[in-house]
Amino acid sequence: MLNEKRIKEAESGVKSYLSEGLLKKESFNNIVFNVLMNNSNESIETATFLSNNNKSNLWIIVTSYYSMFYIANAVLYKLGYKVGEKISHKVTSDDLVVYVRNKLKDNLIENYEEIKEEALLIAKNKAENLLEDFDSERKKRGFIQYQTKKIKKRLN
Repeated sequence: MLNEKRIKEAESGVKSYLSEGLLKKESFNNIVFNVLMNNSNESIETATFLSNNNKSNLWIIVTSYYSMFYIANAVLYKLGYKVGEKISHKVTSDDLVVYVRNKLKDNLIENYEEIKEEALLIAKNKAENLLEDFDSERKKRGFIQYQTKKIKKRLN
């Protein structure tokens, strides 16, 4: 969980990155966005290949991280920010805290609310079905247990 100190550090960092040109506002260009997405996909494919072939854990971690790094930069780019080349990993990290954290939190809460209603409906239906099944089986048991005794008595 991010603490207030880390959030304040990120906010301060982003202000200085903007003034120093390490982070720039930039109009969206689909080519740049696609390069970032392709780099992310290639990195995760490489990590998957290495993992599936029991290769170096170091490079699995490195390529997995780069997949996250590129997708993070694609998200920032979509929001109108281009990370420069100097200390780009730190800039990206701070930018995510400042520009994406609340959007992500809000989106997750919104998704949770939608899924919660769905889950409650499923649970209600499942509970009712279980009770109906129990009642049905109770009736069958009653028939088998008591009606067959009456039929046997009549046959004897």
